[in-house]
Amino acid sequence: MKKKTVLITGACINTGVAIVEKFAASGYDVVFTGRRQEKVKAAEAAYREKFPQTNILGYAIDSLINPTTVDEKAVSNLFADLDAKGIFAETLVLNAADQGLGMKIFESSLTDLMKVINTNVVWNYCLCEQAAKRMKEQGGGNIVFVNSNTAYRAIPDRIAYVASKGGQLGLMRALTLDLGKYNIRVNAVLPGMIKTDRWEKNPDFYAKVPSRYTPIGDVAVGADVADAVYYFAAHARNTTGAELVVDGGNTVQLYPIIPE
Repeated sequence: MKKKTVLITGACINTGVAIVEKFAASGYDVVFTGRRQEKVKAAEAAYREKFPQTNILGYAIDSLINPTTVDEKAVSNLFADLDAKGIFAETLVLNAADQGLGMKIFESSLTDLMKVINTNVVWNYCLCEQAAKRMKEQGGGNIVFVNSNTAYRAIPDRIAYVASKGGQLGLMRALTLDLGKYNIRVNAVLPGMIKTDRWEKNPDFYAKVPSRYTPIGDVAVGADVADAVYYFAAHARNTTGAELVVDGGNTVQLYPIIPE
């Protein structure tokens, strides 16, 4: 039986790596993207070495031509190349994101906001549109957004990011309705804080940040998010339009209980 293929965006570092490794270890072939050619090539080589029985293919693709213009042509070129190679991505995982760090309402420009919204919402819509065309032709598929618990709980100086994640959930729900008739499922994973390279590079900050104090006393690693993504892709046959929160329970508490 032919192996299934997953297309994962933003898969050269951090959570993206964990998602690639989860699918590759579970028998999928993997297509992934990153923003920079050198990082894509390095990641591609590392994945192929770790998973020699898996077909791994990386593409360097950026979301924007400039802060106000999504690179729609790059997306269509990506899928056209996959078509030419005879590759059908049965699953699309939308992991890439502009974090929109340090955005301040009276200091940041309007284009700063547009850059984040365009990457996290509009660009992802372009990817969904192209992927769903192929899924429709092949009789179905599924799309998984890697969203954020900040879609419901705002954090300081991240206006564009919080707004984009709320908008992304709206996009997920609308796609669920429009694509369900084609046997295409659309779901979202909502991580909270994740132990990424930022955690390791800023130990003093993350030792005191309130969101580390979760009800279960721990913070997610990339593999936790990857497990949730894989659940939607491989096991949730009758689940669409759903959200799975992976944040140690942070979303349910009014405020973190910080030890003395």
